[in-house]
Amino acid sequence: MSAQNGKKGLELAQEVLETEARAILGLIPQLGTEFTAAVEMLHGCAGRVVFSGMGKSGIIARKLAATMSSTGTPAFFLHPAEAIHGDLGVVRAEDCVVALSYSGETEELVRLVEAIRRTGAKLISMTGERQSTLAQVADIALSCHVAEEACPMNLAPTASTTAAIELGDALAMALSQRKGFKEEHFADLHPGGRIGKKLMRVGSLMHSGDKVPRVARETGAIDLIHEISNKRLGMACVVRDDGTLAGIITDGDLRRHLSRGVDLLTQRAEDIMTTAPVTILAKVLAVEALQIMESRKITALVVVDDAQRVEGVVHLHDLWHTQAI
Repeated sequence: MSAQNGKKGLELAQEVLETEARAILGLIPQLGTEFTAAVEMLHGCAGRVVFSGMGKSGIIARKLAATMSSTGTPAFFLHPAEAIHGDLGVVRAEDCVVALSYSGETEELVRLVEAIRRTGAKLISMTGERQSTLAQVADIALSCHVAEEACPMNLAPTASTTAAIELGDALAMALSQRKGFKEEHFADLHPGGRIGKKLMRVGSLMHSGDKVPRVARETGAIDLIHEISNKRLGMACVVRDDGTLAGIITDGDLRRHLSRGVDLLTQRAEDIMTTAPVTILAKVLAVEALQIMESRKITALVVVDDAQRVEGVVHLHDLWHTQAI
């Protein structure tokens, strides 16, 4: 490629990006009461949100269905051509259909709308033409009109597809906020990958039940050492009769007592324990627990409830894999 052709390619790339940026910004004045109404309709949907579109609009519809599902709203993609050939049965009266077509005249979608009306499902359209058939028959019509495509011939869907996907993202995010979708909900829907690891809760990683090393305050040193050794967490929780935490004993505490010449065989758990240890709640993010351990140079945290009853123990080794990858 010559330097001249390379320059032309760079200039074209800049023009494409500028055109698509203008298309996105051009959506803002098109937002109005219809957008708010669409959010409320989806919020009140007792069924699922069904996205549909042909060609590139179909690709965008698939992406938006995935985005909505991942942010707390059950959604899926329905191919319009397949729908009118038998798959329409998946649409129910309590569902809401979001149909994408820039022209608003896509034959398969228009035919699908006729069938949707018979099911009783609600319809939201996303088109570039407010006077199109799809926009006119929809319960709510959202506009994603663009002044021009980024294609030099103004033919290939470019700016229009960008506008559609951004309008869909705006709709998904507004709905997510309307539903009160929070970090903990996002973590539940994203248990794998980097996002899932960063949003894991202490409660999902802690050792609980019989795996928690526990002793009573009057427990002797031999039984205490036996409990620490068996549970292999390098510590034991000292609990009161009501299950609340009285203190903790680490293997480091045992070594320190021995180094002072203390006869451990004469000691009870309450004589060795550290009172008022650092604790954590099960709902706290695992990465926060990791930060606490690293800053305090400790290897385990006791997990307690609001009444200070012991629920479990989370160890440093359990948390290392929650760091960003």
